[in-house]
Amino acid sequence: MSVGRVSTRTHITELLGIDHPIVQGPFGGGYSTVRLAAAVSNGGGLGSYGAHVLAPSGIAATVAEIKARTARPFAVNLWIPQPGERELTMTESEFATHLGRLRPYLDRLGLPDPQFPASFGQDFEQQVDALLEARPPVFSFVMGIPPGNVLAEARRRGIVTLGTATTVDEAVALDEAGVDAVVASGADAGGHRGAFLRPMEESLVGTFSLVPQVVDAVSVPVVAAGGIADGRGITAALALGADAVQIGTGFLATDESGASPAHKRALHSPQARVTVLTSAVSGRQARTIANRFVRDMARHEGDLPPYPVQGALTEPIRRAAVERGLPDYLNLWAGQAAPLTRPRTAQEYLAALVEEIRPRV
Repeated sequence: MSVGRVSTRTHITELLGIDHPIVQGPFGGGYSTVRLAAAVSNGGGLGSYGAHVLAPSGIAATVAEIKARTARPFAVNLWIPQPGERELTMTESEFATHLGRLRPYLDRLGLPDPQFPASFGQDFEQQVDALLEARPPVFSFVMGIPPGNVLAEARRRGIVTLGTATTVDEAVALDEAGVDAVVASGADAGGHRGAFLRPMEESLVGTFSLVPQVVDAVSVPVVAAGGIADGRGITAALALGADAVQIGTGFLATDESGASPAHKRALHSPQARVTVLTSAVSGRQARTIANRFVRDMARHEGDLPPYPVQGALTEPIRRAAVERGLPDYLNLWAGQAAPLTRPRTAQEYLAALVEEIRPRV
């Protein structure tokens, strides 16, 4: 399918040292794989690895593994802690109350109650120190802006920084902080929302409304993300002024991603035509295919504990769902372009995207 004549050499390809204006979206929670990141980078795009759940030693090891598989640029992604998140405390009694809400699902799956965790989540300062020490070619991040000294140290070490914005104001804040490029992530995107200046409900701007506004507002290159899965979406994003696109769900559907077989089948099914925003899985709003668990938990949205407590509570349910192939209990992260995906390798998918946007003479 040929969709137009667009230049595939942009400010982003020069900045990142890649051949094609295509960034693979980073996935957290085990969905990223070294194989996927390396395959995309070796194909001339920018492979990415979502490392927010990794311990510092795991970040160092992952960067080393990717470097062993590709000599091309790639990105490692972290989540910026939200205000109050690191000070989060919870009593065992409060934990038990939230656990009670999930007990019907645990009982239905024959699972024991999860234990009260000794701590919640990873230490961001230790994670970012490990990332800087490992020196991936690109440091991408979501849900905020790293401290100024982190951005300065990344620059000193030759690490390109790629910050994510869900609104124009967030993009301006990232630009003023000195990031090298901004990802304009529309409400169409799958997975967790990254709003950090205003509530998520006030930050739901569609990709193709957001991109031209961000392009006009910032001085750095812009990457369009959300609802893009084929050459038509890439062509449209570039026509609106973006220098590249970031594609998440399309690469999540490929053979090399860490998504389970049941998740990938759901992405390619009519079920993927309906996605919703929910905090039932992790405690943070994320776009997912609507399934039994998400619909059942919708009535509790106002009572759920925050991230990462809810994620710790639902982890046994999600793990069992993966092992048993039960899509009704999975977190089926998906963007609104999921119905455009189909089964194939990352190399095949990237090659098809490049062919669809290749200039015709």
